[in-house]
Amino acid sequence: MGMGIYHIHQSQKGGIKEKMNTIRKMKKNAKALSPVVASIILIAVTVAVSIAVAAWMGALVVGQMATEELKITNMNFGTSPKTIVIVANNTGTSSITINEFWVNGQKQAYNAQTLPANTGVEATVTYTWAAGSNYQIKLITSKGNTFMYTAVAPS
Repeated sequence: MGMGIYHIHQSQKGGIKEKMNTIRKMKKNAKALSPVVASIILIAVTVAVSIAVAAWMGALVVGQMATEELKITNMNFGTSPKTIVIVANNTGTSSITINEFWVNGQKQAYNAQTLPANTGVEATVTYTWAAGSNYQIKLITSKGNTFMYTAVAPS
């Protein structure tokens, strides 16, 4: 038996195939980094724009929201003549015009009063009240909002 001759073909170190493989690996790595960076930048820009739009819309909405808020803080019963006096504060952001004054479900004669924002008023109606009885006051504004308060007449 004889020994065959085998030729071993060696490529040159740094041959074209090896150089191409190295370039492909570099390109593959460079492409993998670019979409990640682009995604992060896109998300950051989207968040920044949405914050700016939200702030702008919030400023528009707050400017349009004028609220009527009347807080009745006290009710006094006058004796001569018999009257009911309520003390109320406009705690809202717009003026309030009180058009109607009701006592226990009965509309009373009352001249409309306008309260600018953050001001108070004493509203008085003549009413024959009985000592120890409950009285419910209802004020109705020009916009139709109702504000109520209940108190007991002194004995």
